[in-house]
Amino acid sequence: MASPAHEPESKQLLEAQLQATLNVIPAYTWYGNPSGGLMFVNKRQADYLGLPKDDALRFGVNNGAAWDSHIALLHPDDHEETRRVWSTCLRTGSTGEVTFRVRNAEGGYRWFLSRAEPLRASDGTLLFWIGVNLDIEERKEAEDEVRQMLDFAPQLVGVYGPNRERLHINGIALDYLGVSLEEWRQTPDRGAFVHPDDRARELDYFDRALSTGSAYELELRLRKADGSYRWFLSRSNPVRDDKGQITRWYVACTDIEDRKRAEDKIREQEAELRQILDLTPQLVAVFGPHRERLFINRMALDYFGLTLDEWRDTAHGVLGHPDDAKRVQAQWDRAMSSGSAFELEVRMRKGDGSYRWFLARYNSVRDDRGQVLRWYAACTDIEDRKQAEEKLQQENVALREEIDKASMFEEIVGTSPALQALLSRVSKVAPSDSTVLITGETGTGKELVARAIHRRSHRASRAFVSVNCAAIPRDLIASELFGHEKGAFTGAMQRRIGRFELAEGGTIFLDEVGELSADTQVALLRVLQEREFERVGGRQPIHIDVRVIAATNRDLKAAVASGTFRQDLYYRLNVFPLEVPPLRERRKDIPLLVEYFIDRYARKAGKNIRSVGQKTLQLLQSYPWPGNIRELQNVIERSVIVCETENFSVDESWLSQEPRDKKSGGKLYLSQKLAAKEKAIIEEALRESQGRVFGPSGAAAKLGIARSTLDSKIQSLNINKKRFKAKLGS
Repeated sequence: MASPAHEPESKQLLEAQLQATLNVIPAYTWYGNPSGGLMFVNKRQADYLGLPKDDALRFGVNNGAAWDSHIALLHPDDHEETRRVWSTCLRTGSTGEVTFRVRNAEGGYRWFLSRAEPLRASDGTLLFWIGVNLDIEERKEAEDEVRQMLDFAPQLVGVYGPNRERLHINGIALDYLGVSLEEWRQTPDRGAFVHPDDRARELDYFDRALSTGSAYELELRLRKADGSYRWFLSRSNPVRDDKGQITRWYVACTDIEDRKRAEDKIREQEAELRQILDLTPQLVAVFGPHRERLFINRMALDYFGLTLDEWRDTAHGVLGHPDDAKRVQAQWDRAMSSGSAFELEVRMRKGDGSYRWFLARYNSVRDDRGQVLRWYAACTDIEDRKQAEEKLQQENVALREEIDKASMFEEIVGTSPALQALLSRVSKVAPSDSTVLITGETGTGKELVARAIHRRSHRASRAFVSVNCAAIPRDLIASELFGHEKGAFTGAMQRRIGRFELAEGGTIFLDEVGELSADTQVALLRVLQEREFERVGGRQPIHIDVRVIAATNRDLKAAVASGTFRQDLYYRLNVFPLEVPPLRERRKDIPLLVEYFIDRYARKAGKNIRSVGQKTLQLLQSYPWPGNIRELQNVIERSVIVCETENFSVDESWLSQEPRDKKSGGKLYLSQKLAAKEKAIIEEALRESQGRVFGPSGAAAKLGIARSTLDSKIQSLNINKKRFKAKLGS
């Protein structure tokens, strides 16, 4: 900076440089003294104002009279704002900017944006005010057109500067707020017209918009002139220049009071409806038109073990049983295309991972145009019904199996002392729930005794389920007795109820119980002790109320001694022992049995047999019947088939008359001979039936015995029934 001695000369030089510079700038420029007095205007500005050629302002020799002497050049309406802005600049020494209208040489006015910058010496001393006036007449005209259009908009519209300075607001907004344009502009509080509860949210949106420059919208309440509030949807959008800088913010507020009231009313109704649905004893869900999850009642959330948000975020099909997924999806696809109501039975997963059956009914709600708005689903628990149906179905299966087995007897026949003693014990134990162990040789009618016990018990109205433990493969006996879950083993395609569950409330008869494997013996012992079991592959204990009657032709005491049968299970089964006498000890009953069987099979064969020869009766009574009543039944049936007269007779060759003491071993030798004879008879029947065991033409029908009994015989006699089929195909 120049020394004080040369200061006037330096300042003059600076002024000359300023004048030369300002005259070549393609704008209206000027400079003034530190107190604000106008000292120079460039040629463009002087020509616009119509200053004389010799006017001092053209040459910078003006004494710098105060700005007030030149304010007359401005439009009267702009004097006050201009004084305010420049007074602030002079007081603070900072840059200032204001828009005003300047009168030209012809007396007309044009809009200018005037900006003043302080020019300082190196020591900070203010030397001059440098000003630039930019002609914004066209922009102002455009803004006026926009304002006129905004005044016709059916919304509250405000125009803000880049930093959200208040510039303009349309007439409908001014009327609503009850203020003038100047009052609105000068309101210092940004949230003055916003409901107190909405201000923090509005300011948060406002600040984020300024920092990001992005448009936004929000719902808020604005205060009306009378002090009341109405809801508006406020949308703010920035306007940018060619450089991407924000020049304006346009805010449009649409009145949504009626919509908000309707929404509040709907919410009240929905809240009331939800309370009703929460008390509904069903699982109720509401879906959108495209199956979007909207709402589910409290009972359903408690069942699934989820919150409402967790349920909404859960994918379709996750809460249903995997086996039902395709069926449910197919039903939904049809409903979505037709919009028609539907119902189906499905399994749904509970919070603990288990499943229950539900009857799900889906109904659509449509608008006036017939478009689906909602899907309402109501699911009624039918687990008990399904279990009852499944149990009934299984009982029917068991019943059909029992019918197919064609029980040996329809009733007990005989008057011998040995039989009467047995029946006396049966009548005593039947009314109790005691476990009964029936022993006796094969073919003596142990199952018939078990059925007699059941019929005379208080369980007679419930199921009697018979299981031949020797006829079921050992690896499947546990599944047969206790049932299994889906996937418990290879081939377990679905859950199956076991025979114990089928016998709930009734009686289960375990024939040939001595053939059970060690693992099954343990499970059976638990049933007898705890009255509960688990399905194969399951973890949930199942409690039962079943009476157990077991039967065997084996010596269980010997089996216990040899370690093949559990001692504790034996004592659990042997609570009330009954021994069925063999037929050789009931010879007095043979005539009655012969008469009974002849009548039975003669009616079936359509024959009229009137008498039985005395010789035949003597022959039948003298024979020891190692196969007991079953053998007698088979001989009678065979004799009826071949009988061609009204007089019944038996081929003596069909009866083995080997003496019981022919060889050492006595009973053992006789047993071996009888087994060989029985094996030959069964193989002959299999040969005639081409390897088929059951059915009208099967070996069981030919021999007149139950299929399960024949299966047991085939297994115990080591007969390969497949070889008869192989011979057929050779």
